[in-house]
Amino acid sequence: MNQSKRVAFLLLFFSCTLLFAQEKFTLSGIIQDEDNNETLIGVNILFPDQNTGTTTNEYGFYSITLPKGTYKLVLSYIGYTDKTETIVLDKNVKRNFILTEATENLEEVVITENIEKLSIRKPQMSVNVLTASTIKQIPVVLGEADVLKAITLLPGVTNAGEGSSGFNVRGGSADQNLILLDEATVFNSSHLFGLFSVFNPDAIKDLKLYKGGIPARYGGRVSSVLDIYQKEGNSKEFHANGGIGIVSSRLLVEGPLKKEKGSFLLGGRSSYAHLFLPLFDLDNVAYFYDLNTKLSYKLNDNNNIYLSGYFGRDVFNLANSFENTYGNTIVNFRWNHLFNDKLFSNMSFIYSDYYYGLNLDFVEFKWNSGIQNFNYKYDFKHYLSNNFKLQYGLNSIYYKFNPGEIEPSTPTSGINAEKLIDKYAFENAVYIDAEHKVSKNLTLAYGLRLSSFMRLGQNELNIYQNNQAVTFNDNFQIYQSADAIGTESFSRNKTIKTFLNLEPRFSAAYTLNRNSSVKASYNRMSQYLHLLSNTNSPTPLDVWAPSGTYIKPQILDQYAIGYFKNLKDGDYSLEVETYYKDVQNRIDFIDGANLIANEAIETVILNGKSRAYGLEILFRKNEGRLKGWIAYTLSKSEQKTEGRTANEIGINNGNWYNAGFDRTHDISITGSYNLSKKWDLNANFIFQTGQPTTFPNGQYVYNNIVVPNYSPRNSTRLPSYHRLDFSATYTPKPDKTKGWQGSWIFGLYNAYNRRNAASISFAQNQDTGNNEATRLSIFGAVPSVSYNFKF
Repeated sequence: MNQSKRVAFLLLFFSCTLLFAQEKFTLSGIIQDEDNNETLIGVNILFPDQNTGTTTNEYGFYSITLPKGTYKLVLSYIGYTDKTETIVLDKNVKRNFILTEATENLEEVVITENIEKLSIRKPQMSVNVLTASTIKQIPVVLGEADVLKAITLLPGVTNAGEGSSGFNVRGGSADQNLILLDEATVFNSSHLFGLFSVFNPDAIKDLKLYKGGIPARYGGRVSSVLDIYQKEGNSKEFHANGGIGIVSSRLLVEGPLKKEKGSFLLGGRSSYAHLFLPLFDLDNVAYFYDLNTKLSYKLNDNNNIYLSGYFGRDVFNLANSFENTYGNTIVNFRWNHLFNDKLFSNMSFIYSDYYYGLNLDFVEFKWNSGIQNFNYKYDFKHYLSNNFKLQYGLNSIYYKFNPGEIEPSTPTSGINAEKLIDKYAFENAVYIDAEHKVSKNLTLAYGLRLSSFMRLGQNELNIYQNNQAVTFNDNFQIYQSADAIGTESFSRNKTIKTFLNLEPRFSAAYTLNRNSSVKASYNRMSQYLHLLSNTNSPTPLDVWAPSGTYIKPQILDQYAIGYFKNLKDGDYSLEVETYYKDVQNRIDFIDGANLIANEAIETVILNGKSRAYGLEILFRKNEGRLKGWIAYTLSKSEQKTEGRTANEIGINNGNWYNAGFDRTHDISITGSYNLSKKWDLNANFIFQTGQPTTFPNGQYVYNNIVVPNYSPRNSTRLPSYHRLDFSATYTPKPDKTKGWQGSWIFGLYNAYNRRNAASISFAQNQDTGNNEATRLSIFGAVPSVSYNFKF
């Protein structure tokens, strides 16, 4: 053998040896609950000797690739018994696992994200997860477990006060939150004007709130994403659970369509306090009802289909002269397909509708408005290697906006029928996300979303002088609605305005040691829909409007950095984050803006900007009889609308002013104590800086008319908000695991009867002629009792 042949042989030998040494195989499968075959989201699949692992996705699927060998594998999931297995990887292995719910009472009041040490290494930050058991244990008004009330106990999350709907995240407005139920958009998340949320906690499987570092698969809002998945139903046997409370009750049933292959879930809630109002000679009616449903079927090992839906309505009737009906309708068909052990896909066809109806008998007319969308999504998750994963897909949404329609309600009505012009839009996006483990200590997540928004043709689009729908009156130094100089009509297949935005996302985690890490993130997001509301809390009457010729899309840039640490082997944990948010084209309203039934809504809107920044601290106790957390947020949220020319003064003289949802200090303390097998005690305390508002600071008399003079916009505040809540859960037979199982929940909301101000109004006393301030409070101390059951 000559020299060249020997060299070639050695190169071939070492190449084959290296190839063999690096031979890798994939372990994949799904993880389910032993009792009901429910797939489990976020299960940790750990290889402790290799200091690596992965987690299950939203459908319980996992995939990990490792070199050929024999491994010790540990499955860990909160509320379930850890499972240890020995896995031999000498080929690709498909292995499904079953986890058993822990026999002891493990309904911890904890946030499950970041409890396992593995998550210290994950680049995802600014995210919190709540379990259904957590939500059910938090004391709330009238004893009804509530998703939205629960998330306001997290750092960076507030609401507009008692009796208000929606929530605010990191200084953003309520319309800047993307709320998803089984991937479908929910446009109004509250029942009875904010007293309850539309989410039935019995039907919830997983809840995740993204406040920052939002992955590229999400888009369309610039503040947060609340992603909620419903349970799939029990495919082994029939079960039911529910609760009976003072003002509402609920029932959920689930069982197999075909044992081990298909399941159904059907849950309903309704309030009934209005049934007792006639006993007090009251003709008013206020109630809600909703329905959750889901069908799941396993076609084969590689294909699963789901059909889920939600229908909810609120009805408010005032002395048979005023009737208000509103609610959401959602239908979603999904198909999961496993191409191979490394490529998972999910296709969704979604319909979402929000309807608002008003019947005013005393003026004899009906009003209805709403928004509909048809949504197509196709998402892929590609497990290329243990160190590199991709998620990519596309999303197309068709919108129809009904700004309002007036109809006479009686033959003798003097109201003429009028239909505000419908608006149409088409939103598209493609995205790619990557999770990249660069080294032992450094993990990155980065992605890009390309979004487009097309405002489609409509009848009679107004045209204004110099293309300005709002004019500035130099004499009175005020903004006024412009008069249209003409109209232009477009066919539906024409595009009035097109927007295109690139939205990069990036986050990184650097592990300092086994129990601590630092993380940083940046994300840009675009929002093309706007909720037209000049109140701090959304109301059912508020109207959604698309971006177009006169309303620009909102563009967010958010930066965050944080420190995360597990203490005492995870018994305690600490999260500290600071963030800065900048939003372009935040809509603002001219003084005296009329938003209701306004055909030319662009004539009261100006494009401004907003910013928010703050510090969040979350300290948790995760183990022991006493569990809970302390959350503190120090923050600032401001808005600014400058003049468009040198002659214009802008809003508030072009200066920054407090956003209506600004809270300087926000403290939440939540705790749960396991007193005995039969008794669990829960409490939470909340303190918030008062809501910004605008008060009169003087007055003058003109032609015998008293005219108030107001301070700069949102320069004063309501009194600080604080309250203390208690609840106690009594389980008569805690060791009973079969048949009828029941528990009593006793609650006291606002234990020391704090009369928190929802608003303060000013008027002149008719008797004395003196000016008076009147405080409106929604709740004092509210006791409650409810009975929960399952069988």
